[in-house]
This record gives sequence, structure tokens and C-alpha cells, in this order.
Amino acid sequence: MLEDLKQQVYEANMLLPEYGLAPFTWGNASAIDRQQGFIVIKPSGVPYPELSPQKMVVVSLDGEVVESSLSPSSDTPTHIELYKAFPAIGGVVHTHSVNAVAFAQAGRDIPAYGTTHADFSYGDIPCADALTDEEIGGAYEKNTGLVIARCFARRGLDPMAIPGVIVRNHGPFTWGKDAKKAAENAAVLEIVAKMARYTEQLSGGPTDRVGQSLLSKHYLRKHGKNAYYGQK
Repeated sequence: MLEDLKQQVYEANMLLPEYGLAPFTWGNASAIDRQQGFIVIKPSGVPYPELSPQKMVVVSLDGEVVESSLSPSSDTPTHIELYKAFPAIGGVVHTHSVNAVAFAQAGRDIPAYGTTHADFSYGDIPCADALTDEEIGGAYEKNTGLVIARCFARRGLDPMAIPGVIVRNHGPFTWGKDAKKAAENAAVLEIVAKMARYTEQLSGGPTDRVGQSLLSKHYLRKHGKNAYYGQK
């Protein structure tokens, strides 16, 4: 079942090591078929060279395995909560990319310092709160998704305009219209995190963010209703 979606999710997962985001078995990508209410996701702990479309796992929105003899990614409950909270997204990616994780471990948003960031996100990439002891000791992965959803709700952020988050002491999650776009967003998030780190090294610490006019110009010319970036 969902053979086309399995192929798409497999290809998105294989982009993660290609982009340098997921050494060993770190990281996972998924996509959702909203009409059927099923998610396709990477199996847990399987090395990337051993993956295939047939090894992708189909789960329900309740987290039950619908098709596969393999266990789904341990982060599956986080993906599920993101799909529930953000109904416009079609794919989710989680990595432990170095620069994004550094900001997560520092407990800091990734600042929008320039137009590269503005082309990608309409503002800072938020750092969601650390999980409490109770949240860690309970349904940890589900609670990770709930912490992300709560962060966006509390700050009044649009997940389609800011397509990623970092979780305190953990790392980044990104999303998009499909799994491939979510993987691309994971790569861009890592790039802008690296640029922000270099900016602060050269500036001697946090510095002024890009102005609102330039932020809006670059974001809207690529993503706004009157966007003119690229070919028609």
C-alpha cells in the first residue's frame, strides 16, 4: 500500500546523509496521506545504505503499524503530533545537524541575520522549551511534538512561514508540503544556523537582525502571493 508515498519517503530519507545532516542512523523523514490517514516513515535504527522503499513503515495517526515487519522510527509520535497540529504540512524531517543542535543546546532561537535566512523563513527559527521531567518520563516523543506545537501557538507563529524549529537540548525538526521539501528545509536550516554562528563569532556575540523591510522583501518575493522569484 502507498507505494508512491513509500518511494517519496525513501528518497527524502536518503537526502539526509547526502546533505550531510544524518551520520550513522541519525535522522528520519516521513510523509502523510491525509485522505487515508496514514503516515509513511523510516524504520528505527536501520542504516541508510540498507534502506529501500519496501522497508518504509506505514503507521496510523494512532501510531499503530499498519504495514511492515519493522518498527517505525522512535520519533514517530513526534511526527504524528506535528501532523495533527499543522494540518497544511505533508512531510516532516528530524536530524541532529551540528549547527542547529548547537543553538538548541544553547537554548537560543536561530536569528534571522540576513537575506539567506529571509528567503527560507519569515523570522527567527524558534527554540522550543525543554521538556519537563514529567514530560520526559511520560510519553517522551509525543510530548516533544506537543512542546513544538505549544511553542508555535504561544508565539503566534505560522508553521508554513517558519518551516522548522529546534527543541531545547535536542535538535531540529522541519516540515514542508512533502517529505522532499521537509528534507530541503532541514538542509537550509542547518546552513542558516551555521551562518548565524559565524556571524556571531565575527561580531563578538549576537548582533542586529535583518531589518523588517528586507526580511519581508526577500521572504515575500519568494513565497508571497505576488512572488516573482524563479520561472513561471
